[in-house]
Amino acid sequence: MTTALITGSTAGIGAAFARRLAADGHNLVLVARDTKRLHEQATELHDRHGVEVEVVTADLATDDGIETVAARLSDRRNPVDLLINNAGFGNKGRYLDVPMADELKMLKVHCEAVLRLTSAATEAMRERGRGGVVNVASVAAFVPRGTYGASKAWVVQFTQGAAKDLAGSGVRLMALCPGFVRTEFHQRAGMGTDNIPGWMWLDADKLVAAALSDLARGKSLSIPDPRYKALMGIVKVTPRALLGGITSRTGRKYGPQ
Repeated sequence: MTTALITGSTAGIGAAFARRLAADGHNLVLVARDTKRLHEQATELHDRHGVEVEVVTADLATDDGIETVAARLSDRRNPVDLLINNAGFGNKGRYLDVPMADELKMLKVHCEAVLRLTSAATEAMRERGRGGVVNVASVAAFVPRGTYGASKAWVVQFTQGAAKDLAGSGVRLMALCPGFVRTEFHQRAGMGTDNIPGWMWLDADKLVAAALSDLARGKSLSIPDPRYKALMGIVKVTPRALLGGITSRTGRKYGPQ
């Protein structure tokens, strides 16, 4: 039986990955900051699906938190076959309105943690000749959306570059770029969502199903919905100056997750 490690597992996309992977028979390692919620989630998934569930309390905005999870990923005696780097957050406000400490915390979680955890996981996976990593980015990676979009653009570029370097090793890497998903993401960041049209919202469980299908097919980039695939096609041919004006008017703070 294979084991999947999921960061940010207690809510939103991370919780959807946990539900789906447990239902498919994978043992789980759940990572988040809230120990109580982790144990509640672990008990529910174990009782419902009969899989083994391990919990790791870690704050990926800290070196200690990253090192704790990296050590678990490096454990050759209890290997992790699939890593879902999902932990992330948004800051409310435009550039220079957000405190520098909060901007740096975002880069720590979205970039440094993703780099270090992906490296720990893939090194062990390459030795075994198999494994997979899904790094959750966002369609915000493709439009000018401040530090959030920039950090997610880094995730996409890093993941696709690493996937190319590891081609033929048996290790697959994929950047997942969802649009707006109904989760706790915006509420936690204190962001309103009234200006987002209903058709732009995605279901987390359907999103995860599409993402896992794309990973199985060997894709290094997944935009798992026809609506957003069409939007990203438009983005590619839209002048950057015009695109920047549009995203500024629609509210740079509303980063999808």
